[in-house]
Amino acid sequence: MAGTLTACGGAGSEDVTLKLVAADYGDSADNSSQKYWDKLAAAYEKDHEGVKIDVDVYSWNDVDAKVKTMVDEGHAPDMAQIGAYADYAAAGKLYPVGDLLDVPTQADYLSQLADAGKVDSTQYGMPFASSTRLLFYNKKLFKDAGITPPTTWDELEADAKALKADGVKYPYALPLGREEAQAETMIWMLSGGDGYTDDVGSYTIDSKQNVATFDWLKNDLVGKGLTGPTAPGELNRATAFAAFAKGEVGMLNGHPTLMRMAAKQGVDYGTVPLPGPDGQARSTMGVADWMMAFKQNGHREQVGDFLNYVYSEKNVLEFSREYNLLPVTNSASEAMSGAEEDKKLWPFLEGLTNSEIYPVGKTSWASVSADIKDQIGTAVAGNTSAGAVLGRIQNQAAAAEAAE
Repeated sequence: MAGTLTACGGAGSEDVTLKLVAADYGDSADNSSQKYWDKLAAAYEKDHEGVKIDVDVYSWNDVDAKVKTMVDEGHAPDMAQIGAYADYAAAGKLYPVGDLLDVPTQADYLSQLADAGKVDSTQYGMPFASSTRLLFYNKKLFKDAGITPPTTWDELEADAKALKADGVKYPYALPLGREEAQAETMIWMLSGGDGYTDDVGSYTIDSKQNVATFDWLKNDLVGKGLTGPTAPGELNRATAFAAFAKGEVGMLNGHPTLMRMAAKQGVDYGTVPLPGPDGQARSTMGVADWMMAFKQNGHREQVGDFLNYVYSEKNVLEFSREYNLLPVTNSASEAMSGAEEDKKLWPFLEGLTNSEIYPVGKTSWASVSADIKDQIGTAVAGNTSAGAVLGRIQNQAAAAEAAE
């Protein structure tokens, strides 16, 4: 019941400045997230005398490290909107969500995202923005090659062969470079019927299904020269996306941001659900970024009141539409699914309902993700064994998990 107390609006009872550090979702100064937050803060302050919201926005390259430095130096912000929360929760530095938000706001989160925000069954991470993945394909290249979008792995291989024969630089772009290798890896593991963890949350990186998936990638795509001139372990997502926007890629896994990039450069693209061995993959990868509130400054009621405002349907929709992201609340998702202006996001929105999220509630995930980035490219390269690489990462993950 503690969360319901914040709904009474006691935030104006004393003068206070709340510090928020947030990530930048814009791709230029014109659409920087700083503009979004400044507008939202001004609207909130207008109706909440005595409360000031001070927001600093940093690039994704810097924001996590910036918050870590502030916390390590004893100057934690009141709130941080960054990529991970579990380490801070495990260290006892965060307010539980139930101590901050009113009941309707808590209940409005999409259930799988709220669950991903929990450590030891208590929610500390508030999902802030989400996205899912679909298979993007270049309609012109597919038409020129006389092929249709794949629904199975065999069809994907056949399409890639036809694209290669037609001179396409990257028939299928497989970015297993350090930038976001953990994402492409999870997409393919889900496509093959497994993932990073089992039903009880233990790592299953070298499961039979995952090894079979990477054997197929190694032998049937990479080994047959269907992934382009750059070794997958050296191909970053940003490079693959840029190549798609130039018309050099036949197909690749992508999120909504790629729609804007492709449209800007006149690439006519389509999207389809991810294929699996025998048909559409049972689930796709979902990604969520996180809001958290630090206890250090003691502004629980004021922080809670502001966050109830942040997560209103209007504000969640406005942010999602500005940056081609998916809403993290039921109310905003329902509004988006019925709005014609959001039609291009509907396929991604549909995938969110059965998506699976990184195991972000595990404090070991940060080190496991780093190990995947470092090593997974070798699982599809040269004379290495995919099973041996996955086994090595699994052993490191099990050790990290035991140390949690």
